[in-house]
Amino acid sequence: MGSSRWIRGAGWALILAGGALALAALLQGMARPAVHMRLTPTLEPLVPTRTPSPASLPVASPSATGLSPTLSPTPPASRITPSRITPSRITPHVSRFTPPASPITPHVSRFTYHDLPRWGVGVAVGPISRYNTTPLRLGWYLDWRARADPPRPGGVEYAQMVRVKDGVLRPDAEAIAAIARANPGSLWLIGNEPDVKWQDNVDPVTYARLYHEAYTVIKGADPTAQVAIGGVSQPTPLRMRYLDAVLEAYREQFGAPMPVDFWNVHNFILREERGSWGVDIPPGLPDDRGVLYEIEDSGNLEAFRRQIWDFRRWMAARGYGGWPLIVSEYGIPMPEDYGFPPERVVAFLEGTFEFFLTAADPALGNPSDGYRLVQRWCWYSLDDVTYPTGRLFDPQSGAMTEVGEGWVEYVSALQSP
Repeated sequence: MGSSRWIRGAGWALILAGGALALAALLQGMARPAVHMRLTPTLEPLVPTRTPSPASLPVASPSATGLSPTLSPTPPASRITPSRITPSRITPHVSRFTPPASPITPHVSRFTYHDLPRWGVGVAVGPISRYNTTPLRLGWYLDWRARADPPRPGGVEYAQMVRVKDGVLRPDAEAIAAIARANPGSLWLIGNEPDVKWQDNVDPVTYARLYHEAYTVIKGADPTAQVAIGGVSQPTPLRMRYLDAVLEAYREQFGAPMPVDFWNVHNFILREERGSWGVDIPPGLPDDRGVLYEIEDSGNLEAFRRQIWDFRRWMAARGYGGWPLIVSEYGIPMPEDYGFPPERVVAFLEGTFEFFLTAADPALGNPSDGYRLVQRWCWYSLDDVTYPTGRLFDPQSGAMTEVGEGWVEYVSALQSP
């Protein structure tokens, strides 16, 4: 994902045949009838549109935004509002994962928290300074750019990002060096979803070359900078194969292991199928299918946790055991009327925070951080208009959303960052 979003439009028509009485019942919140739907991809198919099959009930014409109407049964209440988490009772969970037979020396980084919370947010519209973000207790944020003088309300940290789309660095090397000198010690993310064709979209060989170029420029201008690999959209087996190809390409081109200060992934739960909705297939890979997640899986906490555990095992097996790990983008991109009302989104948010704050393993986690699996995480988003389901503020009114209020309630109850 990122600042260049994938679907244009935000409205879905919901009109049932049967006259004014049926429409009134719908508006009063009565249960909608189940309708058989056929999924069809859009131009940038992160989220599937739904086109009724001939057997479906008649519906109104698509809205002016160009999206097809949606008639989706609401999930059972038990799946919308799980029991709430009590933040004050959070304790690290230690798993029984057995490390690989060959010993891997954990990497002890200079990573510290300097009294800032671990959680951050992606700013899609911004600027961040137009909102009252103080109640969110943010530790950091990103906006998919590199800036010489970014706003830092309340001392929040700004993560720099270099884009690699079309096989070139943006900004260019000279601008990167100037920004690095002006912002010593910054966190730098090299690329945004290089594995996704409508984001940075580069094959492994090209990404390895561009990463080396950016890393060299940044470290030359600021040796204290912390450089992270660009986040793949989700750490599935298919995406980890893409990263294997990146590591191999880097070694072949530069004769050394890839230097990474922070590992970084996104953690969406989206379909991997060529030409379908979701995140498609990484460039350079011949596959037609990966994990065939469904719409409902976007809020699947078990899949969310499993992907992080799997990625930590992947890191350890490739000699990066114990390296600090960031999840620089995640959330629920599906529309509310696909079964993701605010209360369900807040429950998912709380579940992910609990996992990030507690999941630890002495064989896999970062030794400088109590062996926790994840050191920082970044919710999508603060204020997006294309994927508004998880946003914390309405960018038109500037008002906090129900999801934002749920965030504030949760973090306010935490005893420490």
